[in-house]
Amino acid sequence: MKNISRFKRVYSGAPWEGKVGYCRALKAGDHVYVTGTAPINNDGSVFKPGKAYDQAKRCFEIIEKSLSDLNVPLSKIVRTRMFVTKISKWKEFGQAHRDFFQNHPPTTTMVEVRALINPQMMIEVEADAYIGD
Repeated sequence: MKNISRFKRVYSGAPWEGKVGYCRALKAGDHVYVTGTAPINNDGSVFKPGKAYDQAKRCFEIIEKSLSDLNVPLSKIVRTRMFVTKISKWKEFGQAHRDFFQNHPPTTTMVEVRALINPQMMIEVEADAYIGD
């Protein structure tokens, strides 16, 4: 984690962070922004190709970890955005979202996109949190 003025940044070590120039999560005052999170394993490979529910759940686990690195609980998420390559799998993506957020549901959007950075990825998720009173 690096601190620059009022910003705190968390990096996951994903190879794309350095290549593209971004961080996993950024805390700016009372707001926290989690970058697009793809379903990857620790070694950078795609997590469970073809498994919509499992890939979505993995994204939420990675988001939860990045928030915990900033001491922000998952319950502070106020908005998620799900970019999916197969909208026909919306029930599976939605089930993973519900399972993760059922006790503190945020607002959300699910949009079908043509492709993600790796064709085995079916979903990428962004999240915003608010930690003020």
